[in-house]
Amino acid sequence: ESHKSQHEEACKKRAVELRDELLFKQPESRHDGDCPICCLPMPLDLSKSVMMMCCSKLICGGCYYANKIREIQGRIEHKCPFCRKPTVAT
Repeated sequence: ESHKSQHEEACKKRAVELRDELLFKQPESRHDGDCPICCLPMPLDLSKSVMMMCCSKLICGGCYYANKIREIQGRIEHKCPFCRKPTVAT
């Protein structure tokens, strides 16, 4: 019986270690932080994000694309997805 209790304690300790490793494992990231619209981490690939010149916000390509589709479908003026100022279509 004492062997069983020692084994249970070792298993519990290892389970806690594995949980901590998973919990504190940091994803690969850089200093750009999160997209200010969707709050997801900015992509490491710079070609997948867009700097908005009107408000100097860096937004992810997904939010930029979603805004562009919304504008095309609604046939509305092109505006910054963050500050909503009219922008020049590129």
